[in-house]
Amino acid sequence: MAGVLLFALLRRYVPAKVITTLFRGDEALDVLMTATIGVPLYACGGGTIPLLQAWLVDGMSIGSAALLMLAGPATQITNLGALKIVLRPRRFLLYIGFCHTFSLALGLVVNRTM
Repeated sequence: MAGVLLFALLRRYVPAKVITTLFRGDEALDVLMTATIGVPLYACGGGTIPLLQAWLVDGMSIGSAALLMLAGPATQITNLGALKIVLRPRRFLLYIGFCHTFSLALGLVVNRTM
């Protein structure tokens, strides 16, 4: 629920230029910040496309955008709810850590290759 609220507030009240100003600079740091935001942030693919389009135009790296597209669906509330029931707490936390780490690695690889 917090992720949905965070995404709605971010989309409604934070201008795209503020976000892209935060994500300008060191690409590795940008990707790390995006991975940290992307895991708890609920963002479906269709809902993030207009946001990412504006952020890319304003200077967000392509790796950070790819990371958000990956981390959002992997950590949707419904998916996490089902996984928490099936997995024990330790494995559930490992899943979230894996999503964060894999998304971070993917963002760095995309930035290096694009």
